[in-house]
Amino acid sequence: MAAIREARAVWNGDLMSGSGAVRAVSSGKFADLPVSWSARTEAPGGKTSPEELLAAAHASCFAMALSAALARAGTPPQRLEVSSKVTFDKVGDNWTVVSSGLDVKGHVPGADAEKFKAAAEGAKDNCPISRALKGNVKLSVNATLAS
Repeated sequence: MAAIREARAVWNGDLMSGSGAVRAVSSGKFADLPVSWSARTEAPGGKTSPEELLAAAHASCFAMALSAALARAGTPPQRLEVSSKVTFDKVGDNWTVVSSGLDVKGHVPGADAEKFKAAAEGAKDNCPISRALKGNVKLSVNATLAS
C-alpha cells in the first residue's frame, strides 16, 4: 500500500519581495516555517528553503537505508550521524538543485571501513530520495567509520 504525505505552502507577493510559509500537514510536526527567495539564494536569515527541506529528507532517508543495509550484513549500527549539503545554483538561465553531498559518520560495532563505505555507496544509490534525484542531481557520499 502506498504511503502519502502532505505539506502545504502559501506564498504572498512577487518572487523577489514576497514571502511564504510551509507546513507539514501529515505529521503536524512543523507549521508556518517562513520561506523567501533571498533565503534560497542568499543568507537564510532565520528562514528555511525547499533545498534545506530536501537536505533534511535526503539525510534521513539515507540514514534509514544505510541502517537497513548494515543490519542485513550482520553489523547493525549503534549510531549514524548524517548530513546532506544540497547545492542550489544557476545553470544557464535556470536555478537548479545541482548536488546533494552526504556525509556519514558511523558507530558500527564489528564493521570494517571498507564494508561500511560500500554500504554507504549502496544506500546513496538506492534510498528512495536518491532514486528520485538520480539522473538530475549529482549525488556523493563521504563515509567515515568511528573508531
